[in-house]
Amino acid sequence: MAEKAYVYFMTNNSNKVLYIGVTSDLTKRVMQHKNHVYEGFTEKYNCTKLVYFEECNDINSAIRREKQLKNWHRDWKNNLVNQSNKDWNDLAV
Repeated sequence: MAEKAYVYFMTNNSNKVLYIGVTSDLTKRVMQHKNHVYEGFTEKYNCTKLVYFEECNDINSAIRREKQLKNWHRDWKNNLVNQSNKDWNDLAV
């Protein structure tokens, strides 16, 4: 049986930037973002809020979905978040 995987959106406190990522361990990966474990986009723009995620059946499905979402217009991404998290609360809290 394939291991579950996740596509997720991180943002900063002002919700101005969106980071889209993939992981097989959502809790661990979000904590890494919150603690700036790795240098890069999320560290540079202080993306510490988990505002959206989808569960996929396996890592390959999650990667395909991530690529699809990264090609979306920002308005479409915002609408996706708004459907399940209209106040853009941190889902990791």
